[in-house]
Amino acid sequence: MNMCERIKVVKIGGNVVDNPEALQAFIFDFSKLEGPKILVHGGGKEATRLSAALGIETTMIDGRRVTDRNTLDVVTMVYAGLINKRIVGMLQATGTDAIGLSGADGNVIKASRRKPVPVDYGYVGDIDPLNVNDLFISSLLRDGYTPVFCAVMHDGDGTLLNCNADTVASAVAVACSRIAPTDLIYCFEKKGVLYDADNDDALIERIDEQSYSALRAEGVITKGMIPKIDNAMAAIRNGVGNVHIKCASNLLNGCGTVISL
Repeated sequence: MNMCERIKVVKIGGNVVDNPEALQAFIFDFSKLEGPKILVHGGGKEATRLSAALGIETTMIDGRRVTDRNTLDVVTMVYAGLINKRIVGMLQATGTDAIGLSGADGNVIKASRRKPVPVDYGYVGDIDPLNVNDLFISSLLRDGYTPVFCAVMHDGDGTLLNCNADTVASAVAVACSRIAPTDLIYCFEKKGVLYDADNDDALIERIDEQSYSALRAEGVITKGMIPKIDNAMAAIRNGVGNVHIKCASNLLNGCGTVISL
């Protein structure tokens, strides 16, 4: 890795991960990205399906999964196991030398368990970018590896924690910005942030802090898009150069929503 090269941190959404054709197309495009790159993924629907098959009830609050001990076992199996290794295998088939990681591997990302007030989410973690081991990531990139992070982190005391994949991507991007200029790209099934979630042509091309506040007040931006943009804003405030939210099929072009301060 040339330390002057821009690092690209790409987060792929669960609706693409759960769609074999869309995932295959995305993996092909991701393999074509030049320079050092990192992939972050979730996989909530697969975890929900396995939980149901095992008779474990899934509880969601404001779009976030409540993670009791049994659910933690499921998300660890699905995120760090099945989905992570599936993606790594697909990348290897494209000639991309990928390495699958949880936060515990190489002690690369520590998280702290979220306080149980006002809502007890169980074994759910929050990440401080300062607790992301940029030296370890740098060594992997320098050796030509493409890290693939799932959303399972650890607290440093032997407990695994389920984290929001958007937050993982933001924290990893901030850590990478200490290594080299870094761009963050959130990819999902829509063209970007939309004025109308049911109209894929109603793209909002640029969002800054002022317009974001207005769009939230108007009810245009709600639910899962709020933490995504919050994480995007946090990344920019902490050194990340460019942040885009776009459709996975547009990874290699400039389409999508640009996030700025």
